[in-house]
Amino acid sequence: MLNFIHPVIAQGGAGGNSGLIMNLVFIGGLIAVFYFFMIRPQQKRAKEHQNLLNSLNKGDKVVTSSGIYATVVEVEEKTITLQISDNTKVKFDKSVVQAKL
Repeated sequence: MLNFIHPVIAQGGAGGNSGLIMNLVFIGGLIAVFYFFMIRPQQKRAKEHQNLLNSLNKGDKVVTSSGIYATVVEVEEKTITLQISDNTKVKFDKSVVQAKL
């Protein structure tokens, strides 16, 4: 194995270190781009959604992720009861609430 590595390093000469540094800078740049354009906005949206779920109160009008328009009847720790029509109440997981109207 050492016989294979040695000729490769010898062929690179002094330029081998600058190529390695450029590769590391490139990889670091890619990681930064992924963080600022993908990970950070996703975390921001998740935090906003959690704030929305925590602010739900009885009587609020909401839209679920499946597109159902309803009124909040009861809010529990992990579930929410929504009134879809006069005689129809449905219990959902809190996370299905998409937006407050």
